[in-house]
Amino acid sequence: MTLIRFLRPSGLKSSFGVLNTLVRGYSSSFSEFKRLEKIRNIGISAHIDSGKTTLTERILFYTGRIAQMHEVRGKDNVGATMDSMELERQRGITIQSAATYTDWKDININIIDTPGHVDFTVEVERALRVLDGAILVLCAVGGVQSQTLTVNRQMKRYDVPCIAFINKLDRLSADPYRVLHQLRSKLNHNAAFIQLPIGLENDCKGIIDLIEQKALYFEGECGLDIRADEIPADMKEECTQKRSELIEHLTNVDEILGDMFLEEKEITVNDVKAAIRRTCLKRTFTPVMVGTALKNKGVQPLLDAVVEYLPHPGEVTNVALVEKEGSETEKIVLDSARDGSKPFVGLAFKLEAGRYGQLTYMRCYQGTLKKKDSIYNTRSNRKVRVSRLVRLHSNQMEDVEEVHAGDIFALFGVDCASGDTFVVDQKLMNLSLESMYVPEPVVSMSITPKEQKDRERFAKAIDRFTREDPTFQYFFDTDSKESIVSGMGELHLEIYAQRMEREYNCAVTLGKPKVAFRETLMEPCEFNYLHKKQSGGQGQFARVIGTIETLPPNENTQIKFSDKTVGTNVPKQFVPGVKRGFLEMCEKGLLTGNKIAGIEFQLIDGAHHMVDSSEYAFFLAAQGAVRDVFEFGKWRVLEPIMSVEIVAPMEFQGQVLSAISKRNGIMTGREQTEGWFTICAEVPLNRMFGYATELRSQTQGKGEFSMEYARYAPCTPDVQEQLILDYQRSLGIDVDKKKKKNK
Repeated sequence: MTLIRFLRPSGLKSSFGVLNTLVRGYSSSFSEFKRLEKIRNIGISAHIDSGKTTLTERILFYTGRIAQMHEVRGKDNVGATMDSMELERQRGITIQSAATYTDWKDININIIDTPGHVDFTVEVERALRVLDGAILVLCAVGGVQSQTLTVNRQMKRYDVPCIAFINKLDRLSADPYRVLHQLRSKLNHNAAFIQLPIGLENDCKGIIDLIEQKALYFEGECGLDIRADEIPADMKEECTQKRSELIEHLTNVDEILGDMFLEEKEITVNDVKAAIRRTCLKRTFTPVMVGTALKNKGVQPLLDAVVEYLPHPGEVTNVALVEKEGSETEKIVLDSARDGSKPFVGLAFKLEAGRYGQLTYMRCYQGTLKKKDSIYNTRSNRKVRVSRLVRLHSNQMEDVEEVHAGDIFALFGVDCASGDTFVVDQKLMNLSLESMYVPEPVVSMSITPKEQKDRERFAKAIDRFTREDPTFQYFFDTDSKESIVSGMGELHLEIYAQRMEREYNCAVTLGKPKVAFRETLMEPCEFNYLHKKQSGGQGQFARVIGTIETLPPNENTQIKFSDKTVGTNVPKQFVPGVKRGFLEMCEKGLLTGNKIAGIEFQLIDGAHHMVDSSEYAFFLAAQGAVRDVFEFGKWRVLEPIMSVEIVAPMEFQGQVLSAISKRNGIMTGREQTEGWFTICAEVPLNRMFGYATELRSQTQGKGEFSMEYARYAPCTPDVQEQLILDYQRSLGIDVDKKKKKNK
C-alpha cells in the first residue's frame, strides 16, 4: 500500500490578500521559460451542467493555483474562479470562456473553460480553434447529450485530440458503462476505459487504474492524499476483462502494439501508455477516465493523463495560407520552436472589452513576441505597437515581457476583429491563419431602450457586444422601423439584455420583431382621378388617367412606374410629380399600414391647366388615384416565406414534421443518413418565432435548423383579417363597435 501526498503551498488562508500573494508568487515561477515538450494547451468542453467549471476549480486547487475551492453557484457568495461574471455566478452557468494557466509536475498547462449551453457555442468554437487537446466531460447520468454532439463535431472540425472524463459518479443513477456505450454508438469513438469506478452513487470510494492495475483512494482534506492499494477481490475479474478490452481496442488502431500482440510478446505498462498516446494524437482512440470532481475523486490522475496522452504544441501541425497573385493559395507549415529563430505569427481568437480598453486574446503559433515590438494585422495592414503583454487567470492578469510559440496570452490597445492574423515581419503580410467557424444566428428579437436618454449608452453596448461575439448581430430594419438583434437562442439575447442593464445602466425591452408584410392588388384596376382646388389666387388642377397592373409572382416585391402618355395632356415636366406621388403612397398601404408591392402604375392620359397645374398638383392627383384604387380594387396581404432546413435524430422525425405542419409549413424535401434526417420546408416567417426553443424541446436539444428568405406569397385569410383589425385599432377605430354595426 502506498500513500502519496500532493504538496501544496502551506499556511494559505482564504483572505484575498494572501490569495494575491499566492498568485504573484506563482506567476513569477510560471514566467520562467519552458521547453516545448513542457507545454499543454487544453480546453474543457461538455454539455451544460456536466461539471466543467467544477472540474477546472479542482484542477486549479490541486496544482496550487488557488488557495480554496468554491462552488459554481456561489453558495458562499464567492463562486468558482473561472466564473468571474456576476451573471455567471447567479445563474450557475458559464457564459464566456475563461483562460487560465497552471503547473503540474513541471508541465505548464494552459486551460480554457468553455460554456456548455448551445446559445454560447461560438465560445467553444474559438477555444477549440487555438487549443491542441481537450477534455470531453460527460455526466455519468446524462451521458451523451445534445451539446456533447455539437462539441464532438467541433473537435472533429479542428482535429483536436481528446480524453473523455465521465464525471458525477456520485449522482443517483450514475452509469459510466452506459455512457461508454453512447460514446461508441452516438459519437462513433473508438473508446475504452482506462479506469473503472470502485462503487457508484453514495458508495463511490475511488477508482481502479487498469493500466497500472492498482486501486486509488482519495483521502484526507479535499482528497489530497492518494492511497494506492490492491484491486478489490470482487473486481479483479472485471478489471482483467476491461484491460483486455482496452488492449484489443488499441491493437485495432496501433500497428506497434498490434504486432506485439500477434507475436505474443509481453505488453508492459509503458507499451500501453505509448500506444494510447500515439492513437490519441491521431484521434483513432479515446481513453475514458472516471471520477467525481465535486467529491474530489479522480482529478489528479486526469491531470497525469493530460500530461501523458495529449499533445504539446510541437506535435500539432499548424498551417498558414499564403496568397500569391496569379497562382493558387499555398499552404505552409508553421515552426513551433520556442527559440525565436522564426518571425512571430499569431491569431486573435477572442475580443473582450476591459477596464483598460479592448483585450485581445491571442495564440502564438510561431516565433517570439516581446513587449514594445511592432506587429502588423494582415487583414487591415495596420501596424500596432505592443505596449502590454499579459497572461490571464480568469479575470486576473500577470504582465509578461515576452511570449513564445505555443503560448496563449492577451494584449491591450489592438483594434482588430476576431480571427485576424498578426505578424511581426512585413514580408509575411500575405499570410493568414485559418479563422474559426461562426454559425449563423437563428433567433431574432426587436430591441429598444426603455428610456430615450439611454440611446448613447445603448449604441456603445451594441458596438462592444457585436465586436466581442460574432454570433450576436444587430441591424435596423427599414421596413418595420425597428432595431433587431439576432443570436443563437432566446437565452443568448436575454443575457446580453441583462448585461446592457448591469454594465451600461441601459435597460432595454426585447420583443417579437415585426414581420415585413406587403400589400398588393389582386387584379388590374383603372383610375381616372381629378384633383381640383381653388381657394383664391393660383389654384391646383391635375387629372391622371391610367391603370394599376399586377406584377407576376416572381416580381411581387417590386413596384414599377411607366409613362405611356402621348401628346401634351400631361406635360413631361409634371410626370416626375406623378411618379413621386405614387411611390410615396406605396410606403404605407391603407389596408394594414405595410408597404405596397407587386404593382405597376401606368400613366396613360390626363389633363392640365395652363395656370393652375404644377408638379405638386400632379403629385397629389397620383396619391388620390391610388386611394381610389384602394377603395374599388381587390387587395391582399403578402407575407415572407422562409426556406427552412432542419437536422435532427431519426427518433424525433414524427414530432418535427407535426410541428412544421402546425406552423403552416410545406415540406419540399427529405433525406436521411446515419441515424439523422434532414427536412427542407417552406414556412411563413410569421410562424417561425419561438421555433428554436420548440425544436430543442422536441429533440432533447439535439435538433438544429437554419432558414433564409425564399419569396413572398399571399397569407391566409385569418392572418390577413387579424392584420387589418390590428391596424384599425392602432388608428383608434373602435373595431368591435364597427362589427356590431355591420351585423
